[in-house]
Formats: sequence, structure tokens, C-alpha cells
Amino acid sequence: MDHSTKKERQKNYTIFWRWHFYAGIILAPILLMLAVTGASYLFRGDIEDWLYQDYTEVSAEGNRHEASVVTQAVLDERPEAHITRYQPPGGEGQAAEVGITTASEEGMTVFVNPYTLDITGTLLNKNRLMDRVQEFHGELMIGTTGDRIVETAACWTIFMLISGLYLWWPSRSQMVNRKSFLPGPSDNKRQKRKRIHSVPAFWISGGLVFFLLTGMLWTGFWGDGVQRIATSTGIGYPPSIWVGEAPVSDAVTTDTGDVSWAAEQMPVPESYAGNAYERISIDHVVNTAEQTGVVSGFNVYYPSSETGVFTVSAFPDQAQNEVTMHINQYNGSILADYRWEQYPLPAKVMAMGITIHKGLQFGIWNQLFGLLICVGLIGIILSGIRLWWTRRPAGKLGAPKSMSAWKFRGFVFLVIGFGIVFPLFGLSVLILYALDYLIIRRISRLRTFFHMT
Repeated sequence: MDHSTKKERQKNYTIFWRWHFYAGIILAPILLMLAVTGASYLFRGDIEDWLYQDYTEVSAEGNRHEASVVTQAVLDERPEAHITRYQPPGGEGQAAEVGITTASEEGMTVFVNPYTLDITGTLLNKNRLMDRVQEFHGELMIGTTGDRIVETAACWTIFMLISGLYLWWPSRSQMVNRKSFLPGPSDNKRQKRKRIHSVPAFWISGGLVFFLLTGMLWTGFWGDGVQRIATSTGIGYPPSIWVGEAPVSDAVTTDTGDVSWAAEQMPVPESYAGNAYERISIDHVVNTAEQTGVVSGFNVYYPSSETGVFTVSAFPDQAQNEVTMHINQYNGSILADYRWEQYPLPAKVMAMGITIHKGLQFGIWNQLFGLLICVGLIGIILSGIRLWWTRRPAGKLGAPKSMSAWKFRGFVFLVIGFGIVFPLFGLSVLILYALDYLIIRRISRLRTFFHMT
């Protein structure tokens, strides 16, 4: 390798290092939060079974009452309530769940013993611990702004992994003796610290990218865009799911309740009364779901208007058992029935990716795999912070030397490509460049601190 080529590679290394460095410094707190909350959410079912066992576990004595009797018991206890959701018992010795809106417009879940009709407990939705963990994990508990921050952080993390792999990529001789693939001992302390950071990052990078991309399917910008593209290109909802013509509706299924990702943008049909002006009973809806093979643990969401529908949503551990069904509230006819078998291939891939992301698809092994990725992420964040802190000069940030990124075409194409695929990444790059040009470069102390000179 001649001197000019070596010098050019060193410059490429420095520019990748600089962007990798700043991304790591800025994202470390958010990524630590995502790793900790993500690890706990993998065990949501186990945690909730333990927290609410006094509410959900009952003695199976006598005959189990039908859904209409169970929901009426709730209304007798809380006549001012409005029922929004019903979940039949998941099995013998399990309570039924009735979702209500109270007189103060608060969402609440009422747990009912289906054998005795005793109310075993009530829980305000806002006080449900794992829902708050999910909210913190997905949007930092600050709504849309938090959602955009988390999505941007996920985009930058993928970019950081790519840049990190570039920095770590071993030479041919290193590949042959496999030293770069193991965080083994080294006489050079800095090299040892670098390997403790980079080698585990290499081994978990594939799993981490998988979790980042499947998590981004829930985001309000990129995830929503993926859903809309899937729907508009005709791969979203096949004609076979509709009884009759596909509805033309502004309402989508995610507005009716918690449904599978694949069904969220599905148009909601309207109930038509015909000669029947009374709403069918909840018993009819539950029986329809059970007779059509919907797995236990499904939810029934009530109509929210005179033209609304009952929505049966089965969002179980295995993606293959997902069902979203809309039922006419007046005559009980099935208006739409969307199941795994009818998902187009992209929807199947995404649906299974989501259940793996949540630690559900493959049981305990799925949970342990997710936990490994989360613990590994925490480890590489902490080792990265230590790597930075031990080389940081006093009074300075210790960033790699500044140089114009626009001189390196490969790097520029990577950034532009990322900005096209992940628009919030591109927007954040523009904001950072504006901040750099308008503020940092014009203030001597900031310029020195960020190593601009």
C-alpha cells in the first residue's frame, strides 16, 4: 500500500470515527433507557401474572357465566360506566376482564370472577406498570415528541453500528488468526479496551439491527409510512378478507382498539341496521369468535357509534394465531376477517418480527435471546463510555479531529442513502450541520471544546 492510499484510508477512518463518537456520546442515555425498559418488557407476561395474580386467578367452582352476565355484574357495580372492551377468561380458574370508561372519563379494567361474579380487582389503565414501561420505551412518556426522538435514536444507532463495523473491520491477517473476533488479552491497554467494546458489538450487531428495525415498525413516522406504503401498493389487505366489497372509510382498525400491526391500517366497515335496530349481545360476538377458531385471550372492542362495529382482536404470542374481525353490531354478520393465512409475505415477516421483538414467538428462548441483546447493548455502551473517558484530554471533549465529510464520497453517499431511507435521520443531520455552522464554529470556546480547530 503506497503512502497516499494509506493517508486516504486514515482520513476515512477519522471521519467515520468522529461521527461514530458523537452519535455514541449523544445517544448513550437514550440507548441505556431503551435497553433496560426493553429487557423488562420481554417479561411483561410473567411480571403482570405476578403483580396481578390476586385479580386474575380465581377458584373454578360451579358453572362459568356468559359474557353478558359478567358485563352486567360490572354495570350493576358501576352503573355510570361505559363498557369498551371484554376479554373472556383465558382458561379454567382465570378471571374475565371488562374494560370500562368511568364517569370521570378514565380508562379502567375490572377483573371479574366468571363463576361467582365477584369483582376481584380494578386497575386504572394509567396505573398499569408494564403499559407505562412500554410508553417510556416507545415515546419517553412525552407523546409524539418522544416517539420522534426514539425513532431518530434508532436510526442513528443503526448508522453507528455500520460506522463501528467499518472502524473495527480486521485486516486479512487478523481474520486468519481470528484475534479480532475475540476480546482477548493485549499488552496495549487501549487496544484491550477497544476490543472489549468492539468485539461484543460485532457479535450482537445482527440481532440489535433486527430489534431496532422491528421496533421502528411501531413508530409514528417511519413505521406509519411503512404501513401506508404496504397498503397503497396493494400488499396490505387482500379482497378475500371482506364480506362484500372493501369499505371506503376514513376510520382505520387501530382506532377501534389494540390490534395486530398488520391490521392497523385496515379500513373499518360500517354496521348497517336493516330491520334490526337493537345491538346484538356480547354473547353472540364471543360465540362467533370461538366458533371461527379464534384463540383464547382475544379482546372484543365495542362499537363507538351507531355505525361502528364489534372488533375481535386476537394478538397472541404466536403471529400465526393473529386475527382481526369486524362484526355488524345489529345482525352479527362478519364484515371482515383478517388472519395470518391471508397476510401477504411482507406482512407475515413484519408480524413475526414484532412477536419476536416482544419476546413472545418462541417462548423462553425468545426472551433469553432478547435479554442477551439488551445486556450486550448495555455492555457496549458502558465500555464505549470508559473508552472515551480514559482518552479524554482535560478540559476538552476528546472528539476525533474535525474534517469536512463532503470530501469523502463513500461516506457522503452513505449519509444521503440513510437520510432517504430514514427521513428523521436526514433531518437530524441537517439540524446538526446548521448548529455547527451557525453556532459552534463562531464561538471560540465551543470550537475548541468540540475539537474544531
